[in-house]
Amino acid sequence: MNLKDKNLSIFSKNGAKKLSRPFALLFLVNFLIINWNNVSWIFNYKLISGAANKFLEILENKKVFASELNNNFPAKENSLEIPKIGVTAPVIIAENLDQNYFDKELDRGVVMFPNSVLPGEIGQTIILGHSAPPNWPKINYDGVFSQVADLNDGDEIVLYFNNKKYSYFVNDKILLEKGEEIPNNEISSDNTLLLISCWPPGKNIQRIIVESKLIKN
Repeated sequence: MNLKDKNLSIFSKNGAKKLSRPFALLFLVNFLIINWNNVSWIFNYKLISGAANKFLEILENKKVFASELNNNFPAKENSLEIPKIGVTAPVIIAENLDQNYFDKELDRGVVMFPNSVLPGEIGQTIILGHSAPPNWPKINYDGVFSQVADLNDGDEIVLYFNNKKYSYFVNDKILLEKGEEIPNNEISSDNTLLLISCWPPGKNIQRIIVESKLIKN
């Protein structure tokens, strides 16, 4: 290619670029005129601002919902936690009242009495746990309820059940003789959690009951 042809080629490319800009602008103007009813909202500041705020509101609501979802449906197995005395134990759902069966289940955690109501329902949710004498070796869950007598009014007990968290506050402690029936407040419209163990710790003489009331969110 000679110098003259090379200059013409460069001129042609530069000219094409210069001509393409007005045509592109003209196309854009015609497009906006023809489709103004469909695209005019793009130039509406209030509309855009409102849409942006709405979008941010949706994001915020999703965050709040996710937080509530995690609170109500935590990814935890059925378990009992008593922060004040450092208790964390699995909750076993008892299937029958056989004593040998209960003894085996109590080695695996704390046991929900089969005739009690489920957490959150009106009535008494009864959970049994072992106690052990001082300095007893930590085998299985032998001493899980050894310190429940240290709980006082207002202390928190947390129960995770069926992927939901239930918070209870202690309101009473009762000592019963062996074989004495558990008090039942039939007129109560609340869910009450009763923690029951042998008393004194490790001795089958009495029963200690720690009563707590469900705190409704």
